[in-house]
Amino acid sequence: MDDRERVAELLGRTPRGQFDVVVRDDRGDPVVVRNAPFLDDGTPMPTRYYLVGVEHVPAVSRVEADGGVNAVEAELPDEVIAAIHRRYELERDAAIPTGHVGPRPSGGVGGTRRGVKCLHAHVAHELATGDDAIGKWTLARIPPPIGTASGEATE
Repeated sequence: MDDRERVAELLGRTPRGQFDVVVRDDRGDPVVVRNAPFLDDGTPMPTRYYLVGVEHVPAVSRVEADGGVNAVEAELPDEVIAAIHRRYELERDAAIPTGHVGPRPSGGVGGTRRGVKCLHAHVAHELATGDDAIGKWTLARIPPPIGTASGEATE
């Protein structure tokens, strides 16, 4: 099975844009995909890194269900959260062709500008880049082996 088929299976739907698998688990299964900044129909795609890992998604969902979004917002300074969004936005926007005309993706992680919208997107960002304190915070609350996995980016 190729990556596109496997990611479709993990998502439960056909991906609507181009992506690369940038983190895989020990078996070679996709864990994180890096999305193109636009879907195939030209719609802006604000979510650069998307978590698809079969074990990672439900583990992060449990942290969210236990109040993880509010807890991490209470623990991390607003400036740290804002800086994560800004770095994410700059990295995504660097993939937009020079001279692009039309709507552009906006916001930071998960398309948000302030606060935390989705722990899954932050974990995906952390696993792919090692540069997301919210993703690190979340992984620290997941039992091993996931919580201790640093995830190796593959390109």
